[in-house]
Amino acid sequence: MNTTYDVKLGEIQHRTDRETPTFIARWRVAGKPRSRSFRTKGLANAFLSDLRQAAKAGEEFDVATGLPVSTLARSSGPTFFEFAQAYVLRRWNASAARTRETDAYALLSLVPALVTDAPRHPAPEELREVLRVYALIPEKRRPSLTAAQTAALGWLERASVPLSALKEPHVLRTALDAISVTFAGAPAGANTVRRKRAVLHHLLEHAVEQKAFASNPLDEIKWTAPRAVTVIDPRTVVNPAQARQLLDAVPKVGRNRGPRLKALFGCIYYAALRPEEAADLRLRNCALPETGWGLIVLERARPQATKRWTNSGQTHESRSLKHRADKETREIPIPPALVAMLREHIAEFGTAKDGRIFSTRTGGTYSSSAHSYVWQEARKLALTPAQVASSLAARPYDLRHAAVSLWLNAGVPAPEVAKRAGHSVDVLLRVYAKCMDGQQEQINGKINNALDM
Repeated sequence: MNTTYDVKLGEIQHRTDRETPTFIARWRVAGKPRSRSFRTKGLANAFLSDLRQAAKAGEEFDVATGLPVSTLARSSGPTFFEFAQAYVLRRWNASAARTRETDAYALLSLVPALVTDAPRHPAPEELREVLRVYALIPEKRRPSLTAAQTAALGWLERASVPLSALKEPHVLRTALDAISVTFAGAPAGANTVRRKRAVLHHLLEHAVEQKAFASNPLDEIKWTAPRAVTVIDPRTVVNPAQARQLLDAVPKVGRNRGPRLKALFGCIYYAALRPEEAADLRLRNCALPETGWGLIVLERARPQATKRWTNSGQTHESRSLKHRADKETREIPIPPALVAMLREHIAEFGTAKDGRIFSTRTGGTYSSSAHSYVWQEARKLALTPAQVASSLAARPYDLRHAAVSLWLNAGVPAPEVAKRAGHSVDVLLRVYAKCMDGQQEQINGKINNALDM
């Protein structure tokens, strides 16, 4: 703990520009401004009086929190590290592997940042490593630690600020600064910052529930999250002819991967399946008549995650559909082109032992990197050099965007499109707003008619 005797007490500021009257006690510790808000002037005066008595008694103040050391000792509450660790482990059983990974990834930024200036500070990467491989996973899955990892963990346990310190605006600002940059110190992407901020907010909501705070202190901080792109860029969307060219090129990539992945990519384009939904598609999920339209009844998805965050210790696990209850299904009518593609695939490659239509030669699941490699090679075969260099169908997932855009522009009602794609209607219309073409002339005509009246 870094302490000092440099303490200067300020005045109480009465704020009347808020919904309820607020009295702010201000003081400085080691030259750093500190403040705390109270509902009444009496509470603010009592707080400053406690600080004044501690300073007169020659007591040291903690630089990180701005509070007398005796106050911290009396508060015997958890450190931020202890609370964050308990938060992750308490949510473990009810969370999907990717949610666990998202929680942990946010805490890899937050926990090492919310520490005191204790001596023998380990390198940030050492702190992140011991959090990742040991502290943020259940005890029964933890490996043995090296001497360096043990030292880093011990330092973190000693140096982590009290959870109560997050009442202080400057501590929360430190947390927000930490999630706004990458581990290398560069500005982080907008979506990454928003996800990490959401984890911090939810953690503090849990602290409110545990009576550690009267209200979420993050709500008092005026901070604007970076604007994230939430709509699909029309430049990524292929037309039907381009989609067919790309799908025809896929089997030409490699001896096994390409031929085995063509129908999977076909499911993403013709049925708007997410890649993890196609990966868990089973023969029993498909009605594939010899002629006409078929039907897919989705039951499960097979997302990819890092092994340490999954229940099985494998990179792929079968789980319920995204945003849906366990055992809830989704029906998608599929056109004859996809029916034929699936029938050909099953005739040539059969199914895995568990009935999955798409698998490796040994019955495994193709990784996202395998999907990406085959797709990029197919783009080189099917598209012009300028198109390859562009964002056109840059990822396999863009085939799903192309499918949904096609359905909307064909005049399929938004509720039906949302039902087939597994979206809510409001999300569907917001995300695909820029991809809904063909209406501008009609709208312009209506405006002209109104102007001529």
